[in-house]
Amino acid sequence: MSRDRLIEEIESQQLKKDLPDFRVGDTVKVHTKIVEGNKERVQAITGTVIAKRGSGLSETFALYRIAYGAAMERVFPVHSPRIAKIEVIKEGKVSRSKLYYIRGEFGKKAKIKEQFTSKRKRIAVVEDVPVAQESNEDANS
Repeated sequence: MSRDRLIEEIESQQLKKDLPDFRVGDTVKVHTKIVEGNKERVQAITGTVIAKRGSGLSETFALYRIAYGAAMERVFPVHSPRIAKIEVIKEGKVSRSKLYYIRGEFGKKAKIKEQFTSKRKRIAVVEDVPVAQESNEDANS
């Protein structure tokens, strides 16, 4: 087995499988695990995804938020064990792959239009279970 193939196999075992489909422009809530002494707690950070880069185990995304008048930008590795969960709060409608122009903007300038009709359909897998037909007697009573 070649060295590259071995590295790919080890990396594929460490990839997270339960990630939502999120893009640049989406507002997401990232639940991160924080270790304080011998205790571990989960803290949620909500912000707008302004950049995604990389692939595989080295994939990262940059989150931008403004809280109490101060802007904050943080880069998260997507497959990090420190990330407990990623939730998509709302989907944004943007036509750029990087939203660096939002840095330093406040108020309406920093807003991103919301995409109401989602092109990203979430398909629920439903088992084929035969449904018993109701008779008219059951429906009338």
